Amino acid sequence: MNLIKLQRSPLNAWSGLNRLSNFHDEIERLFSLPLAAGGAAVPWVPALEVYEQKDDYVVKVELPGVNKEDVKLSLEAGTLTITGERKNETKPETAEVYHSERFYGRFQRTVNLPETVAANQVTAGYKDGVLTVTLPKSEEAKPKQIDITLN
Repeated sequence: MNLIKLQRSPLNAWSGLNRLSNFHDEIERLFSLPLAAGGAAVPWVPALEVYEQKDDYVVKVELPGVNKEDVKLSLEAGTLTITGERKNETKPETAEVYHSERFYGRFQRTVNLPETVAANQVTAGYKDGVLTVTLPKSEEAKPKQIDITLN
């Protein structure tokens, strides 16, 4: 793959249009960032998947480039909170960035779960940049089979 350095329009050579070009770059950058409800730029929100199985709930979070040590989990009152940080990679001072769509910084994801989770049996694993949290259901929340007896 050949990288081609971003070329500015010939109009940018005119000094009077330089400020307009900077404004255009800032507008382009603004619209390339994900936005929160209030319009503020969101640095990074990892993808999340939650599903229910017969005996437990499973939460999977994609965290590429995040060290396991930089992720914290907490479970309180039926709310699972996942916090962490993807640290910015240092590049040599001579490096010139041509294009970047990667986001860095702190993140937090919360998942509201039924209070039927056995908090003392929660397990978490981290493999290939995917965090998997398994939250077993408490015994009273598990489906029960009732045998029918003939009289």
